[in-house]
Amino acid sequence: MAQLWGGRFTGSINELAWSFNASITFDRRFLEVDVRGSKAHATMLAKQGVISKEEKDQICNGLDSILQDVHAGKLQITDKYEDIHSFLEANLIERIGDAGKKVHTGRSRNDQVALDMRLYARDEILRAKGLLLEMLKTLNAIMKDNTDTYMPGFTHLQKAQPVTLSHHAGAYFEMFKRDYGRMKDIYERMNYCPLGAGALAGTTYPLDREYTAQLLDFYGPTMNSMDSVSDRDYLIEFMSALSTVMMHLSRFSEEIIIWNSNEYRFVEIDDAYSTGSSIMPQKKNPDIAELVRGKTGRVYGDLMSLLTTMKGIPLAYNKDMQEDKEAFFDAADNTLNCLTLFTDMLRTLKFNKENMAKSAMMGFTNATDAADYLVNKGMPFRDAHSVIGRLVLYCIDRKCAIDDLELSQLKEFSELFEEDIFDAISLETCVNKRLTIGAPSPTMMKKVIELNEEFIAQQA
Repeated sequence: MAQLWGGRFTGSINELAWSFNASITFDRRFLEVDVRGSKAHATMLAKQGVISKEEKDQICNGLDSILQDVHAGKLQITDKYEDIHSFLEANLIERIGDAGKKVHTGRSRNDQVALDMRLYARDEILRAKGLLLEMLKTLNAIMKDNTDTYMPGFTHLQKAQPVTLSHHAGAYFEMFKRDYGRMKDIYERMNYCPLGAGALAGTTYPLDREYTAQLLDFYGPTMNSMDSVSDRDYLIEFMSALSTVMMHLSRFSEEIIIWNSNEYRFVEIDDAYSTGSSIMPQKKNPDIAELVRGKTGRVYGDLMSLLTTMKGIPLAYNKDMQEDKEAFFDAADNTLNCLTLFTDMLRTLKFNKENMAKSAMMGFTNATDAADYLVNKGMPFRDAHSVIGRLVLYCIDRKCAIDDLELSQLKEFSELFEEDIFDAISLETCVNKRLTIGAPSPTMMKKVIELNEEFIAQQA
């Protein structure tokens, strides 16, 4: 058992307790960021004269050689080490001797692991931003191609008013755009360096924390050493943002699952993102969308796990905080994988435009426009609402749409109906005359698409 402590102890730790305490099975993914942080720390120590330049070079070269050997499969990270920090330090000392024993001067595992988590989380935030940007590009392409693709809009899962696929996809563009903004906000708040905080009270060594932060591309050092080692707010904030991304993905997945059903047939999912049945040869199941929907609960659980872990911990560091890693890794892995797969599935989705338009025509989605027609002829809205309600009931009894009726039948409900009613309640008119910003008309959607393209270009 390789550990960074022991002088205080005369007995050995229980084997089960060792395994229970160790984190090497999951914090091994900190290997690269731990090397990066240790090299920056050694570079700062040399600058401050705490160690010599030669010792700094030995430490940095030794760390690089360990990293290379792990990647090449020449060196294994095994559970004989307590954590990734003890793995690196033990192997560094073995390779370069006494100089390796100086790498930990002026730091604690508390600020070391706090640094590793920030570096790792920062990389994951950047990955999330990149994947969300790809989602936005995919959605905007769908919007651009479908400004004239008519479909029903829904409330309560019932057909409400006609919209376009461009407008529907645009709603998700706005959701994921806000998700992108949340990632940027989190990055701004968390990009400060905890290294140099020590165990909780700093150190007597003449560290240059600003220089260390600069070497690691942070905005600056954290301002309170106790907070530095015990802060996990940024993880909770990031996992909350990941949960919101998953909620949006889940809603979209639910719609694709519905649209893929035999009753709707609005979309056809590419074979690469579908599976079949072991018994029913006709089946083509939307399994990727269903799994995305299912994994949303898992990411929510990860967030609740960390919130619950942190709620009763006094200052400063406590071992409970080791529980942040597995929950965070799971949330990040699942969300980023779901974003990747969902975007690829969306990019290959085929839309059955004819079925969408037919569905909009058969669901009385033009009823509101029929009422507005009567209002424009001088009828009070509440009376128009009642007339069209009775007209819809009449059509339901006869299994037809308002558009299918003769003018003479319409006049039985109101003498205000004229021949122009049929143009007024066509899908094209119902959509195209909605000319306020944010509405589904092609004119407005083209303006929104231009704004989307400007936003995407600004992120490059």
